[in-house]
Amino acid sequence: MEKTIYLTNLYDIYNLLLTDKQKEYFKLYYFDDLTLDEISENLGVTKANVSKKILAATRVLESMEEKLRLLEKRNKLKQEFASEDNILKRIERIIE
Repeated sequence: MEKTIYLTNLYDIYNLLLTDKQKEYFKLYYFDDLTLDEISENLGVTKANVSKKILAATRVLESMEEKLRLLEKRNKLKQEFASEDNILKRIERIIE
């Protein structure tokens, strides 16, 4: 579950760097909670194709976070200002 939350947070930040197919498969798998088999069946593609697209998307997201650390920085800001509810809400609006 923790890995899913991490990846969906990365997706929120870096999704513009993914191809349309990567976005589609990633969202179906992580946001809509479909299995590889369900995605494969619904889209008329092989399970291997679905798996490859999701893996490729995951690699792009993790690679960008490794280089830019935007999620890490966002989390640090949230933690720093957690006691300041108003400031936290303003920061969240800015960074999301």
